[in-house]
Amino acid sequence: MKTLKNNRPVTVGIFIFLGLVILVVTIFTLGGQKKTFVKSVTINAVFNDVGGLLKGGNIWFSGVKVGTVKDIKFYGSSQVQVIMNIEKDALPHIKKDAKAKIGSDGLIGNKIVIIYGGDSTTKAAEKDDFLTVEKAVTTEDMLATLQANNKNLLEITNNFKSISKKIDSGKGTLSTLLNDPAIADKLRTTVDDLRATVANFKSASVNSKNVLSNFQDFSGKLNKPGNSINDIVSDTIVYANVKETMQQLQNAANSVSQFTANLKTVSDKLNQKDNTVGVLLNDPDAAASLKVTLNNLESGSKKLDDDLEALQHNFLLKGFFKKKEKAKADSLSNVKPN
Repeated sequence: MKTLKNNRPVTVGIFIFLGLVILVVTIFTLGGQKKTFVKSVTINAVFNDVGGLLKGGNIWFSGVKVGTVKDIKFYGSSQVQVIMNIEKDALPHIKKDAKAKIGSDGLIGNKIVIIYGGDSTTKAAEKDDFLTVEKAVTTEDMLATLQANNKNLLEITNNFKSISKKIDSGKGTLSTLLNDPAIADKLRTTVDDLRATVANFKSASVNSKNVLSNFQDFSGKLNKPGNSINDIVSDTIVYANVKETMQQLQNAANSVSQFTANLKTVSDKLNQKDNTVGVLLNDPDAAASLKVTLNNLESGSKKLDDDLEALQHNFLLKGFFKKKEKAKADSLSNVKPN
């Protein structure tokens, strides 16, 4: 009899080989997804709360996965340091002033680190650099905010309920406005008056528009040559003459002002008693003394006339006066008429 060959070792070897192939493919596949075989550089970020971030979590930059979380450890008293493996090819795009925050894949997905921002003129991040962090809004924060908003909404609803109840019960000014027909009529009349006022404003606006149009036409005519104002504005000679005339008028006005000031000064001095004319005008004693002096002069003049008359009749001077009258008469007779 022929001995049958045992094929079990071959079969086992084939299965082992296939298992090894599958294992290698799986390792390379997972390594590719985790980017285990890609050259990377570590950078750091210190958070107050990582919100459940785990080692191996993804690092995203501008919507692209650029690395994974290498390690998580405490930093200082209560902060947490996240050490990130960043692909060496992606590191030049991450700037030193870029920021990091904790996010999630979807609404309730795994926690990830999101790197964003950074000025394009700033240098790229280097190995073991620390990025600035931003506090992420957690689900608890959103729920707390939503709860606070719900409380505010409930309070607003209760207030509206109270207001509507007061309106229905006839309390308050608004209830009166809604339920009193007299006030409604007054309000309607007021609205009609407002409409009339608006119509008047509209009419005034149209009139203003017409006035502006007329003013524009007037200014356009002034800009056309051939009228006096345009000649004054555009003709330099006429403008110079007008300017000179105005200067002369200004000088004349200044002279009149100066003359008026001088008259005022003279008038002020005439009202004072520190000068002769002021004393004569304002001092009654001086006026009385002057009046007495004038009376004395008049009396003396009269007496002098009497004395002269007496001298003419005096026998000692009578011949002298007769000779003088005779000489005067001869001189008049010698004057020939024209």
